[in-house]
Amino acid sequence: MNNHAPVDSPPPNAPDVAPPSTLAPEEIDRLTDDIVAALKTVYDPEIPADIYELGLIYRVEIGDDRHVTIDMTLTAPACPVAGEMPGWVENAVASVPGTSGVKVNMVFDPPWDQSRMSEEARVALDMW
Repeated sequence: MNNHAPVDSPPPNAPDVAPPSTLAPEEIDRLTDDIVAALKTVYDPEIPADIYELGLIYRVEIGDDRHVTIDMTLTAPACPVAGEMPGWVENAVASVPGTSGVKVNMVFDPPWDQSRMSEEARVALDMW
């Protein structure tokens, strides 16, 4: 069973986070922070901003067994790294202590658009 709880003051591009019901709130917070930090290490090679700040992560779910499921998208379905990026995300999140596994789902609904980018990404890309 998975429960959904909002992240404190998420940026407009923040994905939904579904923490497990069996973990202490402090552990949920630590895992969530560490997963977000891991996601922020993954970059689209053509864009100088990480995938989290670009708003490419739509959902992060942490199961009772600490298995992490991520729904993500790409800036365009024909992105040249479409076949590689899910593996990069899986490897980054799998390195987070306390996770038992990672599954990355590529989704294109809703389609990504620039409104999902954080202010940090907009500054990096000079897009206002």
